[in-house]
Amino acid sequence: MTETHCTSSGRSSSSENTSLPDTEDDQTIAQLLAEEEKLSYGGNQQLGRRLSHLDSIPHTPRVISDIPNADDATLDHSRLAERLKTYGLAELQIEGDGNCQFRALADQLFQNPEYHRHVRKEVVKQLKNCRKLYEGYVPMKYRRYLRKMKRTGEWGDHITLQAAADRFAAKISLVTSFRDTCYIEILPYDRKFHKEIWLSFWSEVHYNSLYDNGDVPARIPRKKYWLF
Repeated sequence: MTETHCTSSGRSSSSENTSLPDTEDDQTIAQLLAEEEKLSYGGNQQLGRRLSHLDSIPHTPRVISDIPNADDATLDHSRLAERLKTYGLAELQIEGDGNCQFRALADQLFQNPEYHRHVRKEVVKQLKNCRKLYEGYVPMKYRRYLRKMKRTGEWGDHITLQAAADRFAAKISLVTSFRDTCYIEILPYDRKFHKEIWLSFWSEVHYNSLYDNGDVPARIPRKKYWLF
């Protein structure tokens, strides 16, 4: 797998992944996905070229801020829907089980939201192995933050998005519901990327996977051994 330079010599020990235990099947799938990633530049390059005129704001990794109340969330959702319509985008709806960021990333990277556990593990490894890149943005004990992010169902934040961009050498583009921010672009720290990931972000509430109108895939739930 392509990893940032600071992860090449380090690996999380199994004792540090007790929240997401590996099974033999998980390990086999991870190996197969690693080979698939080497051969794939990901989707949405064409979408990126079409929307290259969008102006992004500088991205600052951060943990989740205040969750909007019901009224604000409804307004935010309407604003996001209008933006998606304006830019000719459509969402693949992602399950809202606390893993939506990682499910949306897995859909964009591997065409299967069910690989969210694999994506989470890789992001946590990136956070652990490149601690100096991220700990300044974490307003708590860093080891506590890592333990938290290992847990299935723990919401991802803008720090995990930055770590995902670094780990998968991807530019992550967010079309958001924020009133003053339509578009956020997250680049790897070395600014070199080989794939583009497009997500919608209903502010602090939910992530979905983005496609051109008419190109949203029909995802049929597949068990992990579908690769076999």
